[in-house]
Parts: sequence; structure tokens; C-alpha cells
Amino acid sequence: MVRKRLVIEMGMGIDQHGQEPTVAAARAVRNAIAHNALPGVWEVAGLNDPNEMIVEVQVAVPYPEQVRTDEVLAVLPFGRKTITVESGGMVVEGRAIPSLNDKNDEMLIAIAAVTVLIETD
Repeated sequence: MVRKRLVIEMGMGIDQHGQEPTVAAARAVRNAIAHNALPGVWEVAGLNDPNEMIVEVQVAVPYPEQVRTDEVLAVLPFGRKTITVESGGMVVEGRAIPSLNDKNDEMLIAIAAVTVLIETD
């Protein structure tokens, strides 16, 4: 079987308060898939079930070792999902607000690419 890409979607996510790289990463993935529909999965690729598509996620975020990958992948409604997390994104100085449980002044920005693939003969 050969894998062929149908679409690559990009997104950005921010955690302004809480300093949670998982939150920023999940928001980036959600942003990447938020404004699309994939009728080609059925009409062109001929899949019968959306879980037959392959969904590869790549996320760049500060503190990648802290990302809980299962929570990020849970944003995706369908597919055989994989994720790669790497160091990247941005740390921007914000303002810590104690009532929001901020640990410091950091705002974390993540970027994501979500690739949808199918397997063909």
C-alpha cells in the first residue's frame, strides 16, 4: 500500500494563562481542523469509514516534553492518529494573574500541521 496525502492543514494555539503546552498544542490542532470538510475522503478516495483515513499531527511548542499527546489527539474526531511533538512555537511575556493559577508571566504559542492521508494500491 502507498500513502497519499489529501490535505495539510495548519493552525496556531495559545495558552495565555496556566502555562500548559498541552493546552496550546490542542488549540493549534483544533484551529487547523476548525474550518474544513473532507468530502474527498469518500467521493474521491472511496473510503467507507472516516476512521480509515490516516491523520498525522506535527506540533511545535515550548516545553514539548510536557505535552500530553493523548489529550492533543483527542481533538481529532476521526482517523488513525499519530503525533510528533517538537520544540518550537514561542514564549511571549504576558502578565501573571494569580486567580487564573498562572505560574509565571509566560504565554505559550504552538503551531501545528495536520496531514490527512489515504492508503492506495
